[in-house]
Amino acid sequence: MNSYLDKTAGLTPATRRIIDDKATEYPNTGAYNKEVARGSYLCRRCGLALFRGTSQFSSGCGWPSFDNDIPNAVKQEPDADGRRVEIVCARCNAHLGHVFTGEGYTQNNLRHCVNSASLDFVESDEVMDTKEAIVAGGCFWGVEHFLGKIPGVLRAESGYTGGHVTDPAYDQICQGNTGHYEAVRVVFDTAKTDYQLIIKHFFEIHDPTQKTGQGPDLGQQYHSAIFYYNTEQQGEAESLIQILRKRGYDVATKLLEVKPFWPAEDYHQEYYAKHHKAPYCHQPTKRFAD
Repeated sequence: MNSYLDKTAGLTPATRRIIDDKATEYPNTGAYNKEVARGSYLCRRCGLALFRGTSQFSSGCGWPSFDNDIPNAVKQEPDADGRRVEIVCARCNAHLGHVFTGEGYTQNNLRHCVNSASLDFVESDEVMDTKEAIVAGGCFWGVEHFLGKIPGVLRAESGYTGGHVTDPAYDQICQGNTGHYEAVRVVFDTAKTDYQLIIKHFFEIHDPTQKTGQGPDLGQQYHSAIFYYNTEQQGEAESLIQILRKRGYDVATKLLEVKPFWPAEDYHQEYYAKHHKAPYCHQPTKRFAD
């Protein structure tokens, strides 16, 4: 399989225990127990598409269940307990769960029992591979709103990253002493867009020269930053910053290594869409020639 973006550095400790250490989340606690009519489930560590929503069914077991996988995406291995069959991502070997046969739930007579923490869900029935970017540029409501509109972006998720507090909450972030940024995790289809285009849009939906925050939102949590997963992302972001500086922009955006990304509370997700409002401090401005 082709090279991929290893997103381990952005995973929370709880997710890493499942994906890396083969732990199991408690039943009926995962985000993806409810069946969906369409969409795809991706590997949370490498972004490969693993299951289609059309193969999901309700088994009552407490974990997401699928009676089929995408060809060549899921690998079966003997479990360490010697009794079950483990399933892992065929590309990065992330632990997914276990597979069972002969239970008669569906005509396929197959149940992939998967940890929600091992998955990402996107509303696309066709995606095969994805990568992601993590950026911060003021209130995450506006950044999420605009980056989510880019063709090829499958998911824009508001959250917190870069700090030193485990599992931070919004009230803590507002105090400005946790070291976290209000950030957005952008998952995109590699067949339809790329990292450079995402970062270009990021620089054009906020003011990267403001050092104190963004618009009226002031404080470290609102500073402009790009969190890179590898030297390739770091280099692409640095090249775009140099282009802007040559055009007279005194860019204040920081380039920082990815740290665990903590999803924000549900009421922060798709905030402007839910409230039928428009961003108040993010105004698109063309800064690149193309």
